[in-house]
Amino acid sequence: MTLAAEIIVIAISLSLIMTGAWAVAVRSGQSGWVDAIWSFAVGGVGVMASLYSLGDWPHTTQRQLVVAGLAGIWSLRLGLHIVARTRKGGDDPRYRQLRKEWGDNFRGRLFWFLQIQAACALLLVIAIAAAAHNPAPALGFGDWLGVLILAVAIGGEAVADRQLTRFRADPANKGRVCDIGLWALSRHPNYFFEWLGWLAYAVIAIDLSGAYPWGWIALCGPAFMYWLLVHVSGIPPLEAHMLRSRGDSFRAYQARVNAFWPGPSMPPSSLQTPKSGST
Repeated sequence: MTLAAEIIVIAISLSLIMTGAWAVAVRSGQSGWVDAIWSFAVGGVGVMASLYSLGDWPHTTQRQLVVAGLAGIWSLRLGLHIVARTRKGGDDPRYRQLRKEWGDNFRGRLFWFLQIQAACALLLVIAIAAAAHNPAPALGFGDWLGVLILAVAIGGEAVADRQLTRFRADPANKGRVCDIGLWALSRHPNYFFEWLGWLAYAVIAIDLSGAYPWGWIALCGPAFMYWLLVHVSGIPPLEAHMLRSRGDSFRAYQARVNAFWPGPSMPPSSLQTPKSGST
């Protein structure tokens, strides 16, 4: 199978999977299942794209196995977390808002929205495959650095998710904004670590000697994920929901804590406006 044919097969597979996700969302009335299916789809297809050997099917390299393992672990961790969250009840607030905005056209527009997600998944699978098919003869510094980055990313995102889950489970925190642990360093630490994980594939794929120019394609993973999370379907709709539901408490949180990049929060005293006549 040629490279072009493989990409077409991957694209069709992702489109069919997201069509199934649309059917599940419509039938169950819970759009949260969409994100779980998407996570499993990117990871599962990414594993297959990693293990497939262009022009030499019987031979699988160590790098292919490592990258496939990384994609599978990431996918299972994130997908199972979303499954657990969805089973506890409550639809994703972003999809609830889309349902409200689209009204009677929700089903039709959701279908095409999920096909766009399938196209997004294709870019990410290509980034995974570019890392897996780096032809360098042995695992090197870039490979182990990529493994380390993704391990930190998966662990950091898991910690952030667990901290948020525990915070929400405490009745005393009802109506409050989570600002503990990693959430005191970033308003969206889970998104930051999700982005960091995609940087790992670029580190594995890129060969600075120029022997593997295709490796630079893997940069589409972190670049696209940053744009998606920070400017499109991540932070903007979620923070709009938080402003509607938490109001001034979330505005104060916005003023203290960075949106994406982790860093020290600003002390409340530095946020106070000086009184007239004060120095």
